[in-house]
Order: sequence, then structure tokens, then C-alpha cells
Amino acid sequence: MDRKILLIYTGGTIGMKQDPETLLLKPFDFRQITREVPEIKKFGYTIDSLSFDPLIDSSDVKPAFWVKLANIIQANYGFYDGFVVLHGTDTMAYSASALSFMLENVEKPVIFTGSQLPIGMLRTDGKENLISSIELAAAQDADGHPHICEVCIYFDSQLFRGNRTVKYSAENFRAFRSANYPVLAEVGIHVKYNQDAIYHPRVWGRPLRLHTDLDTRVAVLKIFPGIDEPLVRAVLSTEGLRAVVLETYGSGNSLSDPWFLGALREFTDKGGVIVNVTQCQAGSVDMGAYANGDILRQAGLVCGRDMTTEAAVTKLFVLLGQYNDNKTVAEKMEIGVSGEISEK
Repeated sequence: MDRKILLIYTGGTIGMKQDPETLLLKPFDFRQITREVPEIKKFGYTIDSLSFDPLIDSSDVKPAFWVKLANIIQANYGFYDGFVVLHGTDTMAYSASALSFMLENVEKPVIFTGSQLPIGMLRTDGKENLISSIELAAAQDADGHPHICEVCIYFDSQLFRGNRTVKYSAENFRAFRSANYPVLAEVGIHVKYNQDAIYHPRVWGRPLRLHTDLDTRVAVLKIFPGIDEPLVRAVLSTEGLRAVVLETYGSGNSLSDPWFLGALREFTDKGGVIVNVTQCQAGSVDMGAYANGDILRQAGLVCGRDMTTEAAVTKLFVLLGQYNDNKTVAEKMEIGVSGEISEK
């Protein structure tokens, strides 16, 4: 059976070519992708492409971009077996996390990929990333169901759950890591799927639901030795602010100064949501492990467990857009929605 894949080019390094005269990098017409990567013809799939106009540097990504992307996927959901989203690396983990929460009941692969070098350069990593992403997006099991049915990031031979990834290198081809969740698949001579880590629906055929009402009244506050009261209070007193992602030390610990705890308590007493996530790339928040973590629990903070900052921020955007009641948002932040947190 012919597989149909939609490539969605949003911008980023992967779609650039070097102008032979000026040597400047410029985006090429992605409809001519088979000229740049003729290998994809060998798949025998129907591969269509769609490009954003204008293209977006990933540093300029905003929630409106996620809404546009989610709507494109919904509009084409019934026509394609999988989607490959070509995206700049800088905010790819945010975009993959956001789409994982915005696309409820997704049962087809949505694979983000990109490159560290333009696809037109001799040593580019873009060709392998693109070819393998297409192969993974088209792969099906013996029952005709997709091997992958969630939002992912593919980079340098590894497929990750999108809302578990962070970008950790600006220079290496292995630009992304998923410290708290196993790799979903590894691509070498053969594709090795980690079936125990891959999400599979209990019931197939549920309709795709979109959550595109996003409320971005969220701040990220990272504590550090020497952080002072005016800075903390300036953040927490931001007009209209509904939620804060607090990046703490280790397993969720913070300074114990009365002014700091008092500022947090004032915010939560007024109904604000503060989610405690760790600054560490690996590990989980446990506010019951140390006294300096327990005081945050007493101040009314939500335990973010092993969520990445990217997942916590984008999950808050979606939940705040769904619920006017911050108490409901706080409760739902501790419940896994799309595999973003590990089971207790």
C-alpha cells in the first residue's frame, strides 16, 4: 500500500543552500526537495511538501506558530500517514512539547527534525535526518498501525519523545538529549524500536482533537546563589501573571530565606500556580526528600517531577487556555497528559 507523508518546512538550517556567488545561506524552494535529496525517491512513497510563507527562524517562534502548525496537521490528518516537520533547532524542543499537548488523541507520527549544517553542504547532517524521519513516519506494524503515534524529535540516529527532549549542544550533530526517558528508536543498519517506551493507543480510531486556545501568562524564574528580593518580587508581581515555572536546585530545593518563601506563598495564596522543576537535565523533583524542598511544598508549589522546562511551560499554556480556574490547572499539571512525566 502506498504511504503518504507530508513534509512541512517551517524554516531553519536544514532548508538552506549556499549561494554560489555570494556564499550566503538562502532558503531553497522546498517543492524541489527531491533535487537536493534524490534518495527519497527510492522510498516509493507519496511525499508532498508544504512550506511556511514567510519562513520562520526558530528563534522567532511564538505560540501563534504552533497554532498554525497544529491546524495544518489537523487539516491534512485524514490524507497522510505521517508528518515530518522541518524546524530550526533552537526552539524545536518547545515546539515538539507544545504540539504534544495541543494534538490530543494523535495516532500518527509527527516527527520534528532539522540539521546543524544546511542540506546543501557537503558534510550536512540534514540528509540523514530527513531520510530517516520519513522512513520512521511511514513505518507500520503487521496490523497496519503506525509504529510511532506521537509527537517526536529525530536527530542523529535517535528518535525521542518530543516533550522529553532538550537541546544540549549548539555544535555537535547530536544536538538533543532525553535524559529522563528512553530513546524510542535507534537508526543504524536496522531500525531498532524500543517498544516498551513507545506510546500505543489502547483503542484506535479516536478523533484528533485540537487545543489551540493558549494562555501565555507564564514566567520562568531560575534561582541562583545571590538572587535578591526585588528581582523575585518583580517577576511575581507581573500584571496578569497566572503561573510560574520555578527552576530549582537538585531534587527541587531552594533557598530558605523568609522573604523568598513569603513571596512564593503570597503568589500561590492569590491563586497563582508555581511549578517546581529541576535545573538538572536528569533526575526528578521530590519536595519530600530534603527540608529545603519541603518548604516549597508548604508554600503551595506544584511538583513538576521530571518534566523539562520546555514541557512545563507549554503544558501550562495549554491548560491555562482550557481552564479559567487556576486550582484546576495546578491539579492537572501533576497528571501526565502525553508522556511528559514519569509515573510515580
